[in-house]
Amino acid sequence: MISEGRVWTFGDEINTDLIIPGRYLDNYDPSHLAKHAMEGASREFAAGVRPGDIIVAGRNFGCGSSREQAVTALKSAGVSAVVAKSFARIFYRNAINLGMPVLESQEAQSSFSDGDRAVIDLDLGCLSSMDGLKKTYLKEVPPNAKKILASGGLVPYLRQKTDGQRKTQ
Repeated sequence: MISEGRVWTFGDEINTDLIIPGRYLDNYDPSHLAKHAMEGASREFAAGVRPGDIIVAGRNFGCGSSREQAVTALKSAGVSAVVAKSFARIFYRNAINLGMPVLESQEAQSSFSDGDRAVIDLDLGCLSSMDGLKKTYLKEVPPNAKKILASGGLVPYLRQKTDGQRKTQ
């Protein structure tokens, strides 16, 4: 299991300006960004999101600019994972690099509703409702991305790898 929380649903083409509007990029402090997470798509999200919550969305989540602050805003707000039909490549890579699971599912958006309580289990490869009535399977995360996520992101992964190499020399 990687997360358990409330589901927040969004549609297709949720771009980085909807995730963190550009007017808030004058301050890159994660807590500042968290206060405005998803503000362009939902006025209730930033005030209502709790640690462990899961975003479920449609196609091309994270499209638009390459700003990594979009991932930082979501992660700092408490989002534990984003499950979508597909992701913009740069958002996907930024999320993996910052240690935030981004998981693909073709059925999750039509299966889950706002407020559902759900759990993500990477070992089983599924997103399930807490009551067990809803379940959707996730596309397998590539092995290299799993290693980076398990380390907490690319920088911690590289530190571990570098430290391991130093110890063997």
